[in-house]
Amino acid sequence: MFDNLLGFFIHWGITAVSLWGASLVFKGIRFSSTSTLIISALLLGFANAVLRPLLVFLTLPLTLLTLGLFVLVINALLLMLVAKVVKGFTISGFWTAFFASLFISIMSLALGSLAPNAETTIYRLPPNPSAQTISA
Repeated sequence: MFDNLLGFFIHWGITAVSLWGASLVFKGIRFSSTSTLIISALLLGFANAVLRPLLVFLTLPLTLLTLGLFVLVINALLLMLVAKVVKGFTISGFWTAFFASLFISIMSLALGSLAPNAETTIYRLPPNPSAQTISA
């Protein structure tokens, strides 16, 4: 039951650090407290896991027409949605959310490549000692 918990906390931390970095780079993003940042990271992860695939599927013709660039708009809209839901998290406008979501994606990708890969260590199959090898 708790096997996936380490990976969840790693992704949550990466999202929180990426949001914090975006708030330092972009003046239009503000967090009133650290708890607001942590809750925003949790809600953004939930929105990316649940709402984003649904929105990408519903806007698939537009996404294909723009060669995938509309996904950046979806990311910005999800970030703005989280800012509307979480009290104390403000974004000044769409373009700030657009470039901040791009920044958050790149920073999360970079930090995720440095993080330990908990999923592969959890799901790795144990060696089978009863397997027979064929030797010539």
